Amino acid sequence: MKTTYSRITPYQTKDSSIIRELLHPTHHNITNQSLAEAIVPPKSCTHLHRHHQSEEIYHITGGEGWMHLGDKAFPVQTGDSICIPPQTPHKISNSGSSPLVILCCCAPPYSHADTEILE
Repeated sequence: MKTTYSRITPYQTKDSSIIRELLHPTHHNITNQSLAEAIVPPKSCTHLHRHHQSEEIYHITGGEGWMHLGDKAFPVQTGDSICIPPQTPHKISNSGSSPLVILCCCAPPYSHADTEILE
């Protein structure tokens, strides 16, 4: 199975990031996970939120920022990976002048219904 980046329409998620669903069960023949690219524009951040069921992995592919994970905050940059357990409040901010680009893997797959905005 193959997807083509230029054919994937981006949309804004509940947390305010701009997402391209690279692989998702609603569009592809997969069932247990999803893979998306998220973009956080310069000098902005996502809303503090949590997922009730999904475990997420963020892999930073471009830019720099700050990750807020539970009661911790730490800098992130290209090449960093972050594990976000279910129920953990989190948000990410872009502290740079270029887009913060993140590959997001969710298991079970991302859904708006599983996302609770906390701020």
